[in-house]
Amino acid sequence: MKSGFVSSVALALALTGSVVCTAQQKNSYVLDCKETGIKIQPTMYGIFFEDINLGADGGLYAEMVKNRSFEFAAPLMGWEQPNSDRHSLNDKSGYANAVRTEKKVNSRILRVEVKNAGGYSLINEGFRGMGVKANDLYNISFMAANQSGAISKVKFQLVDEAGKVVGETAISVSGTAWKTYTGQVKATTTVNKAKLKITFDGTGVIDMDMISMFPQDTWKGRKNGMRKDLVQMLYDLNPGFLRFPGGCIVEGRTLEQRYQWKKTVGPVEDRETLINRWNVEFGHKQTPDYFQTFGIGFFEYFQLSEDIGAEPLPVLSCGIACQFNTGELAPMGELDPYVQDAIDLIEFANGPATSAWGKVRADMGHPAPFNLKMIGVGNEQWGPDYIERYKVFEKAIHAKYPNMKIVSGSGPFPDGEQFDYGWKELKKLNAQIIDEHYYNTPTWFKENATRYDKYDRKGPKVFAGEYAAQSVAIASPENKNNWDCALAEAAFMTGLERNAEVVNMTSYAPLFAHEEGWQWTPDLIWFNNLQTYATPNYYVQKLYGNNAGTDLISITDKGKAITGQNGMFATAVTDKITGEVIIKVVNTTAKAQKTDISVKGKKLAKQGTLITLKSDNLTTENGFGKDTIKPVESAFSLSGSKIDIEVPAQAFVIIKVKIN
Repeated sequence: MKSGFVSSVALALALTGSVVCTAQQKNSYVLDCKETGIKIQPTMYGIFFEDINLGADGGLYAEMVKNRSFEFAAPLMGWEQPNSDRHSLNDKSGYANAVRTEKKVNSRILRVEVKNAGGYSLINEGFRGMGVKANDLYNISFMAANQSGAISKVKFQLVDEAGKVVGETAISVSGTAWKTYTGQVKATTTVNKAKLKITFDGTGVIDMDMISMFPQDTWKGRKNGMRKDLVQMLYDLNPGFLRFPGGCIVEGRTLEQRYQWKKTVGPVEDRETLINRWNVEFGHKQTPDYFQTFGIGFFEYFQLSEDIGAEPLPVLSCGIACQFNTGELAPMGELDPYVQDAIDLIEFANGPATSAWGKVRADMGHPAPFNLKMIGVGNEQWGPDYIERYKVFEKAIHAKYPNMKIVSGSGPFPDGEQFDYGWKELKKLNAQIIDEHYYNTPTWFKENATRYDKYDRKGPKVFAGEYAAQSVAIASPENKNNWDCALAEAAFMTGLERNAEVVNMTSYAPLFAHEEGWQWTPDLIWFNNLQTYATPNYYVQKLYGNNAGTDLISITDKGKAITGQNGMFATAVTDKITGEVIIKVVNTTAKAQKTDISVKGKKLAKQGTLITLKSDNLTTENGFGKDTIKPVESAFSLSGSKIDIEVPAQAFVIIKVKIN
């Protein structure tokens, strides 16, 4: 009897719950296609890149050999000698050690002594392994000089985790003079964590340097270039700009460790290796093997911007090391070299091939200018020391390049005393673009969709340069790229777009994360040695970037902007290039909402396109081979002059209709 009673109650509750869940909120919106005169800037949705989470070396940069020039703090980090003298006094097969030379840059080479032909080997572990694909080709290169003896060949083998050979080639060497040797190996099997094994024919002593392996199939087929699948994901975002080389990596933990662009151009073998500032930053994920080889330097960043159709936005040190670390200051009397770096960078990007730095660019293979239009001074510095230095940079840059836009910063947080101080002082200086950063909860992002509604329309423009919803807490290793965060970001971005008169640039951060080599979460794109996956956050960014439009128009609820009424957020644009009206609607509630949109000012086609990104579960994430949340496209018919649709629960919807 008791059991039956409980079942009846449970059934009644279930039925009641069902009625509640299916009851629909009805919305009546008005879309006014009248021109507002507010343009969506081509730079509105862009990309923030920083070498964090193995974003460059081990990620975007397709080099597969770790510590190829033996310049890491531990010279043989990444290299194993499984059968050398070092491991056994009874096995005299050979030994290698990194030794210093007279070279000013990359001063170490590897001296290999082979005592037993075929008995000695070197193995490179790669960046958490090396991903190789069956039947793909991999280009080997190295520098070498025989010192004594008769070493005639160097054999390169790809081996899997069990040590089985899955590809090999042998390259003949000769002479005592330094030469660069090349070869190619074809993988016979797909392996996620292969290693590169090196053995020698003959005995003797040979010096080696710049031991390198790249996939032949790189982005645009460039030799020793970028990882194709990762760049493709950037291209697919349709970005308006690319900010580089990062955030905190610009500043360095100390001024000596700051990013110095002049050391990242010219021949790759002459670029000075530097410890990555994220190397041991976080106790939860230390990466003592994280260094910067600058194989991707400022030339490659500019070239990448050009490749993906994005405006380049380089950011330079302003003479202040990261204020979360040392906060070391370059004295005002010693600031000239920092300022000169900015002036020279503009010449490198835009100067004629006859200019000093323009010639460096031309000699690297790009005689035409990169057409740089903007430059960043400092990353997220704050306080009087920053303002004092910003003034010097602004005066010098605009004295020589009056049309160059300068991006300044308001610090690392979206509010507070330092934020207010920065804005007040920069506004006095007629700053052009101010960079704001915010990492916060999904709730914060939804509540701040109106953040820019009351910003001064005549003041500096805003660059929302770093933002991402944090599922747990800022810098927590437990943060997830789940639908709760992505949906909140979609809602927040309606406020960015609706305030396009003020907000000219926006970018999610960080961009990349290696499955095993990350330090910070959440991140836009995850990858391992063979695969990538798009997070729900990535798809939100992609939908905005590919549906940015050209002109802001009005969509309202009872005459007011749609900024969270009934959990709904919306914005609208026209695209004069495609001849479309594009409406973005976000439903943050757990129930579908019937939405009727009356159209004023334009006649629309009878049919439109609906793109829906949704999940019934806010904790859902994507993963490798698990694209659970992704956009789904469908067609719909208009009801006369109305757009009548149902916006699913917890969904981001793009509505596109041609203008007649």
